[in-house]
Amino acid sequence: MNVWLAAVSALVVSAGLTVVALRRHRGHGRRLVLVVVNLGLLLLATLVMVAAQAAAGPGAAASASGTALHVATVATTSGGSSSSAALLGAAIAVAGSSIGAAIAVAYTGAAALAAMSERPELFGRAMVIVGLAEGIAIYGLIIAIILIGKA
Repeated sequence: MNVWLAAVSALVVSAGLTVVALRRHRGHGRRLVLVVVNLGLLLLATLVMVAAQAAAGPGAAASASGTALHVATVATTSGGSSSSAALLGAAIAVAGSSIGAAIAVAYTGAAALAAMSERPELFGRAMVIVGLAEGIAIYGLIIAIILIGKA
């Protein structure tokens, strides 16, 4: 419970810093917003990782300082840690596919809007192409569901 209170306070602080940055630097507002949001998300991710490590117990804390192979070995030998590896894999699958889909939709959406501005009858084809780019995120979600089911 305390971790979530700290996370919410971190988000409030980052939102406040964003407002202050936008008021002071009007020309570089977008860049400052991205920096502040990224720092807030980094702080939130750090708090969540610390909370997960604290909840895992002393055995997991000792394995956190080792190499990735050692962590994988400890995770497979201890009974409860194998499900955390599957959940971490599911999170990576969703995050990676969502980022890939976002990049694909950004490029195909911009090209679709440019094509539709010249020929409005291309709306159907353009939306199909943008939808295919969004399918990348669905593939990651399916992989995450499979991994969670195995955990």
